[in-house]
Amino acid sequence: MRSSQPLEVLRNVLDCPLFAETLSCRCRSVQLHLAQSSIMPQIIWHLSVFSASHKFHFLFSPIFELPVNTPSFWGQNFQGPYTTEAAVLASSNLHDKSLYISCGLDAKILVSGGKIVQAQRRLKRALPLTSIVSAIRNGNDEPERTVGAYAADQSLITSKNGRKSNDPAKEIVASSLYLSEDHLQNAQVLGNQGNLLDKLKAVHMHALAMEQWNASRLKLCHRRHATSAANLIHYLALRSLDVDQLKDDLSSVGLLNLETINPYVIASLSAGIQMLENLKSSSLDGDERVDGIANDKSSKNYSNSKFTIGMMTNRANSNRDILIGPPQDERTHIMVTVGEEAIANETFINDIIKTGATIIRINCAHGDPSVWSEIIRRAKVNSQMLEKSCRILMDLAGPKLRTGRMKAGPCVMKISPKKSAIGNVINSAQVWLAPEGAGPPPAHVSPDVVLYVDSKEFLTKLEVGDTVRFSDARGKQRSLMISKKFPVFTGVGFMADCTKTAYVQTGTELYIKGNKKKSSIGFVVDVPPTESFIRLKVGDLLVITRDSSNEQQQSTSSMVGTPRITCSSGYLFDSVKPGEPIAFDDGKIWGVIKGTSISEIVVSITYAGPRGTKLGPEKSINIPESKIQYEGLTSKDIMDLDFVATNADIVGISFVRDAHDIVVLRQELEKRKLKHLGIVLKIETKDGVKNLPIMLLEAMKLPNPLGVMIARGDLAVECGWEMMADIQEQILSICNAAHVPVIWATQVLESLVKTGVPTRAEITDVACGRRASCIMLNKGKHILEAIATLDTILKNSRSTKVKPEVRHLVLSNHLF
Repeated sequence: MRSSQPLEVLRNVLDCPLFAETLSCRCRSVQLHLAQSSIMPQIIWHLSVFSASHKFHFLFSPIFELPVNTPSFWGQNFQGPYTTEAAVLASSNLHDKSLYISCGLDAKILVSGGKIVQAQRRLKRALPLTSIVSAIRNGNDEPERTVGAYAADQSLITSKNGRKSNDPAKEIVASSLYLSEDHLQNAQVLGNQGNLLDKLKAVHMHALAMEQWNASRLKLCHRRHATSAANLIHYLALRSLDVDQLKDDLSSVGLLNLETINPYVIASLSAGIQMLENLKSSSLDGDERVDGIANDKSSKNYSNSKFTIGMMTNRANSNRDILIGPPQDERTHIMVTVGEEAIANETFINDIIKTGATIIRINCAHGDPSVWSEIIRRAKVNSQMLEKSCRILMDLAGPKLRTGRMKAGPCVMKISPKKSAIGNVINSAQVWLAPEGAGPPPAHVSPDVVLYVDSKEFLTKLEVGDTVRFSDARGKQRSLMISKKFPVFTGVGFMADCTKTAYVQTGTELYIKGNKKKSSIGFVVDVPPTESFIRLKVGDLLVITRDSSNEQQQSTSSMVGTPRITCSSGYLFDSVKPGEPIAFDDGKIWGVIKGTSISEIVVSITYAGPRGTKLGPEKSINIPESKIQYEGLTSKDIMDLDFVATNADIVGISFVRDAHDIVVLRQELEKRKLKHLGIVLKIETKDGVKNLPIMLLEAMKLPNPLGVMIARGDLAVECGWEMMADIQEQILSICNAAHVPVIWATQVLESLVKTGVPTRAEITDVACGRRASCIMLNKGKHILEAIATLDTILKNSRSTKVKPEVRHLVLSNHLF
């Protein structure tokens, strides 16, 4: 066959007026998939001429297997053998489906119920039609331009004027069609044709073509992120191909693992191609070898100095070090969330840094600048004193939906000794007595209750063995037996035993019972208010009202006795519809919307604990199936950003969903000239996962250090528990390709933090999290134990020495 025949076929296709007219009516940009051949330059030249004359933008990429064998285009039959070198497929976004234009079958196609039947070839069964470009004969028996997009379960024709037809009896003259028995949606089919080397070259070419296609976008990226952005494009190009068979083929020969090349896609593909070229040359000419490597002067050098494995690895490490600091002994960083408890305990910040925390996180949704300033001051002082680096990350609250504040409960504290099943006291309650303003008890003391007394004279007269008596909030007479005495910063503190349940409130009078009369009276002060909450059970109704006292007063008559909470965000009331699900407190409680109004939402509880579940203030609200339009940065976020810029190293951006949110952030940062403030994008929604690559590319326009947090709390509720494992793997892969450090967050070692005992699943979760650059722990009673445990796990994961207990097993293997 002469090599000019494919070019003649191609020229005839491009010269067809209806081809150009169809494209001009329907396509803004065209993607071309070309088979590898020796006449590729001529093919691209013809396409370039067509592109220039018709003002189209082309992207060239390879294809190995075509679904058709007989050339035909708009009823014009081309004589002579047909080869894949002449195949051209064009694709564009049309009705959310791809438009494919190629050499088709010379046949009349009958569309019926989403199936096509080929009249001439008399197929035994109908094949599903993926897409078609066709002409329908009108009343004058003249072809009318039509572009159709078909799925396996529908028949749909969209004409030039946009009208739809579902008439299964219409005859269609096939201009181009793509038949697929397995419903493939893209034209890059890596079939069985071609050897392993050709397939790998095609993938390499496709990745570079994708980079060229996105050249204008890459030029906008800051030079710090330029190579990382290009590698992200290469990764996305690889992900767009069906390369499962290629992965298996490469793995079977032990050459390349496509699952692990994300940080250096082009370099790995180039290395694989070069090795296959060398092997091919060695097999053809075994004599031409230099130091064991084939000397093939004619082979193409696929290496690219911009994307070497070493450079990509260094870039990823550099991005991590700039954002969160270089790791100690190459271990994953530990981040700890702190709040007002860090101020109440003078040594808390010192303890967590000493134990292993390298980053302190402050959530701007809680507290105020005075609290944040004190936390940051203590962190910096203790970091310098311990000579350990500790950075500050502050999360902006974002547009997160939360339950509103509840009326504070009474200032009462319960003292409760531990009792047996029959009510006998097993252990008395441990009560710490200290002067007002003394701070928390010593670290080695673990009281059940802390009481502060306003009289130093009263405390100075106390001795071990004395009995302190009082009347509790119910009028019951109770007593405390002083068991131990400790020096504290402002005087002395005492540990006392209480053997009966008591309720102590602010103002409770304490006195030492002497032989004759009361002496040395003191008063209890600063008892915190009890936690406010409502308890919800399955089947209960819950009313959500706007956070306005007037509206609440107007709505109280509608459902008397029904539990109520408030939510200040108008997004909630504007977005939900009856029948949609709603979740509270990170999915601990679920319900379904029963009714809505301007100021109220009625929810029926569908999931809660067997004995009911508490719902308190400042708890999350999620509406995963509602169409809600958040604003990128709230007015509070913009105000808090000024404080963050002055005091923190990194800012966390909550609930980012798309590139527009990043544009708003970029404008605010550029306005304040914040070029060095680290940025962490918190991925918490379905849209955030879906749009992560484009958000990263948008953020890479800034010079700021960049990171991503997998915020698994809201993410699991929004996307579904069963999807969480796949989603976090997807985020890790994308960020790995973009050389962006990842923070593994939410419920890490949660049982250990709250109860002091971890679950086995939590330990393995930490093992998975070691692939991230940082693991985050939330606050809790046993946070120090959790930090120490996490630090130990991370240390052990980096150990390369053979353990003594398995050394003899390793040695015994040498005998076989």
